Amino acid sequence: MFELLKQPWHWAVAGTLIGLTVPVLLLIGNKKFGISSSLRHICAICIPAKIPFFKYDWKKEVWNLFFVFGVFIGGFIAANYLSNPEPVEIAEGTRAQLMEWGITDFDNLMPANLFSVSNLFTLKGLFFFVIGGFLVGFGTRYAGGCTSGHAIMGLSTLQWPSLIATCCFMIGGFFSANVILPFILKLAQ
Repeated sequence: MFELLKQPWHWAVAGTLIGLTVPVLLLIGNKKFGISSSLRHICAICIPAKIPFFKYDWKKEVWNLFFVFGVFIGGFIAANYLSNPEPVEIAEGTRAQLMEWGITDFDNLMPANLFSVSNLFTLKGLFFFVIGGFLVGFGTRYAGGCTSGHAIMGLSTLQWPSLIATCCFMIGGFFSANVILPFILKLAQ
């Protein structure tokens, strides 16, 4: 049984399961799926200030915090007990392009020469962790939600703003991967 869980699954299995969460959430109480709102709920619980953005009935959304906690626990279990010992499969063209940019660690999902503590206080780390983190947080707030909320929940309920946001997420991702990432990696070499 555990060997089956350790093997890579076809993307359609996860896609189907994620897609089924939308009707389930709608049926059990018209709940909205999304991860970024959980940070707002945590701030509303912990920050006693009278900030209008955090003044709402967060208790109605506490289910979302249990969902996020479940994602965290599931990730921990998968990484520590169900991980596949084989190296990550990467297409040869992608491997050649990454090696040209100086990324040579292909044994992990997160290459160590990109995502390590030693990179934290470098120019590359500044772009990846500080500026990138700020842009992701700002973009999520500006778009009124994250990719999971818009692309999964919003599109399935035919929300026009979610279509626009998802298109912008995709364009931004393509631009970042093909223009900004190579520029940063060449700059940091």
